[in-house]
Amino acid sequence: MALPQEEHYTYADLLSWEDDPTRYELYDGQLRALSAPTHIHQMILTELLTQIHAYLRNKRCKIYPAPFDVRLFEEPEDVPGTVYTVVQPDLSVVCDNDRQVDRRGVHGAPDLIVEILSPSTKQYDCLVKYKLYQQAGVREYWIVDPDKKLVLVYTLVDGQYYVPEVYTAKDTVPVGVLEDCHVDLSSVFSEE
Repeated sequence: MALPQEEHYTYADLLSWEDDPTRYELYDGQLRALSAPTHIHQMILTELLTQIHAYLRNKRCKIYPAPFDVRLFEEPEDVPGTVYTVVQPDLSVVCDNDRQVDRRGVHGAPDLIVEILSPSTKQYDCLVKYKLYQQAGVREYWIVDPDKKLVLVYTLVDGQYYVPEVYTAKDTVPVGVLEDCHVDLSSVFSEE
């Protein structure tokens, strides 16, 4: 399907391409196609999802894996034609589901976002999305590096992310926005 050649796109454009199997994100109106993740990416995603989902069972917070649209800066009065930033984080945890989650995804900042690096997304995850998530007020942002077997945890303090906490494959990571929730990285980065 050929896409129209425009300078700026909106969420309305994305919705009009529902028959297109390609996944897209918007960064301030700029379109970015997403490539399919690798099997290592998906194994890490599955383990993170499994551990956090098990903790969240019967709790008010919920976890959503990609593809799931997150409209970071959308206000209640906005319509799809006025939304210029839409991302699809690998994992999003939302604690105010009644207010933030609708049939299309999440509007506003999730409490926790996890991005798993891949060669095609590394620059965006570490620079562009880092800035977007900070600006939107995402309370906790994890960058998972499969090659180095590291997790960088950024916590929002006074509207800013500072030096991250760094965790290795032998560590257990506390999830700051979820009381008493921990992720065992030895399972996340297992060799299997």
